[in-house]
Amino acid sequence: MSKLLPLFSVNGVIGARLSPLDRGFAYGDGLFETCRVTAGAIPLWKWHFERLQLGCERLIIPLDHDQLDQYLAHLLATAEIVDGILKIIISRGEGTRGYRPAEKISPTYCLIFSPSPIDSGNEKGVAVRVCQQRLGANLVLAGIKHLNRLENVLARAEWCDEGFAEGLLLDEKGNLIEATASNVFIFRSGELFTPDLSRSGVAGVMRRIIIEQLAPTLRIPVRIEKITLADLYAAEEIFLCNSVFGIWPVLQVVNAGTAEYPHGLFTQQLQQALKIFLLSGHQHHEVAQ
Repeated sequence: MSKLLPLFSVNGVIGARLSPLDRGFAYGDGLFETCRVTAGAIPLWKWHFERLQLGCERLIIPLDHDQLDQYLAHLLATAEIVDGILKIIISRGEGTRGYRPAEKISPTYCLIFSPSPIDSGNEKGVAVRVCQQRLGANLVLAGIKHLNRLENVLARAEWCDEGFAEGLLLDEKGNLIEATASNVFIFRSGELFTPDLSRSGVAGVMRRIIIEQLAPTLRIPVRIEKITLADLYAAEEIFLCNSVFGIWPVLQVVNAGTAEYPHGLFTQQLQQALKIFLLSGHQHHEVAQ
């Protein structure tokens, strides 16, 4: 079998193709997770699976844990590469024409594995820009990582300058929500603040780990609330996070002008706490072999 990557499978069949009738392709009717694979395991699998499970419940898509586990183990064993990025897509499956879902649902499990060396170059800081694209509100879809990501696509299309690692996204009222592929935190007066995602945005796995694991370990209070651009500019430190790259300090925010920030002590402490957390082993949940 060819080892050309990326390697992918559909419903456990390596190299199989997705049907044009699949509702994930036709309507974005599904969810996805993007996971870091290290030494053949998915270090944050517990958190990824819990979000995937929540999303499937929200969209009323049945999720077979054992089946997914088998497909994952088969793909990772076939890849014969221990480090990379794994994308898991679960759709409602094939359907006939029209929006109405079938009464009997047979989900599609699509897995894509790509080799990717760990790049720590941005751990010392990045520049970001404020995007013109705005995020709409949806109380049902907010927080989950559904397949309808056109707002993020349009936002990311706004720049080609490699000097910007990310773009910040606001909602229609001008409140900070997230970046195109990551969550955002600001630090001020001894506390961490991160945007309320109850109406829009994706509640990231790394965001949850910082709120529930890392910040409490460092005894840093975390507040989830509305954050305006004025709040952002008044921050002492800013950082981005996701489950693939970890934590990136933000050194510059470019909008009408340029605001600069340090790679501050609290961000450095969180970065170190994350390294210890990942090395501790208690968060590892390997898929079945």
